[in-house]
Amino acid sequence: MIEQLVVVGGGVMGRGIAYTGAVSGFHVKLVDKYEQVLQSARQEIEELFAGAVQRNKLTLEEAASAKERLSYHSDLEGSVQAADLVIEAVTEKLDLKKQIFEMLDRHAPAHGLLVSNTSTLSPTEIGSFTRRPDKVMAMHFFNPAYKMKLIELVRGLETSDETVRLIQLVAGRMNKETVTINEFPGFVTSRMSALVGNEAFYMLMEGVGTPEEIDKAIKLGLNYPMGPLELADLVGLDARLNNLRYLHQTLGEKYRPCPLLVKYVQAGRLGRKTGRGVYEYGKKE
Repeated sequence: MIEQLVVVGGGVMGRGIAYTGAVSGFHVKLVDKYEQVLQSARQEIEELFAGAVQRNKLTLEEAASAKERLSYHSDLEGSVQAADLVIEAVTEKLDLKKQIFEMLDRHAPAHGLLVSNTSTLSPTEIGSFTRRPDKVMAMHFFNPAYKMKLIELVRGLETSDETVRLIQLVAGRMNKETVTINEFPGFVTSRMSALVGNEAFYMLMEGVGTPEEIDKAIKLGLNYPMGPLELADLVGLDARLNNLRYLHQTLGEKYRPCPLLVKYVQAGRLGRKTGRGVYEYGKKE
C-alpha cells in the first residue's frame, strides 16, 4: 500500500504533482535543495488550495486536511527514508537524474518505488543507476499536473508487473487516466508534441505567420487546447530544446531542433519562467 509519497524537485511540475498527491490523500514531502524554490512552491500551492475552495472543488475542511499532509524539505536523504514512492521531477538532464537516483537507491527503503517524471529519457537507463531496476519506471505527468487527466506510464526493460500495477493504482487514486507503454525514445506524447512544436518554430522562422496566427490556426483548425508556441513557452524553451536534441540523437533527422529555437534559448528567452520566450510576459514569473 502506497501512502508516503516524496516528490523531488520543486519546480512547475514537482509542485503540481505534490499538490495533486496531497489532495488525493497521500502524505507528501516536496523536496528541493533551494530554499527559495520551496518558498515559491509553497506560495503557489497555497494559491491552488485557495482557488480550489473558491471554485467549490474542495471544502475548507478538505483543503485544511490536504495541507496537513503536505510538507516541504531541503534534505533529500532524510526525506526519503520512509518513502513508499518517490517521484523525481527535475530538469531533463541524465547526469542529474543519475545523481538523484543513485542517492534515492541508497536512502529509500527497499520496498520503495522510484519513478521519473521524464518526458523523453530512458527509464531502463535510469533504472540501471539503482540496484532495484524492477521498481523503476517513468510516470509522465502533463502540465499542469493537477488539471491534466493523463499520466503516461512507461515500463523499462526490467520494470516488474507489480510495479506497474502499484503505479496504476496511484494514478487512479489521483483521478487520472493512464496509458501504459513500453519504452522507446520520446514515448508517445513527447514524440508527437516535439514534432508539432518544432515545425511551428520552423514556420515562425520562415515567416509563414506570426506566433498568434500559428497558434490560433492549430487551436481552432486542429482542435488543440493550446497552441504549440504557447505550449513551448509554458514548458520552457530550454526543456523543449533538450528533448529535441535527445530525440534527434536517438530517432534521427526529423527531430533536428529549429535554429530559431536554439537562438531563443541562447538569448535566455526560455518562456514564462523568464518572462520572455516566443511571447512577452512582463516581469519574471
